[in-house]
Amino acid sequence: MSLVDISNVGLPLFIVGALFILLTFGLLSFGILRMFQQKYKGGWISIGMSVVSFVVFIVILNQWFLPVE
Repeated sequence: MSLVDISNVGLPLFIVGALFILLTFGLLSFGILRMFQQKYKGGWISIGMSVVSFVVFIVILNQWFLPVE
């Protein structure tokens, strides 16, 4: 095992990553909770919104944070 150097991660990238991780996994866990409560429509909507937020996160990463060569 070696240490990972994260000194090159900027504050905007960290904030965007943290917000989208909280949003994506929050919606996913809420959707699973709604499924256990047998409210399937709300559960599938939350899981779908989780997938959409993940896709938006990938698009934002590609547009703003990944260098174009």
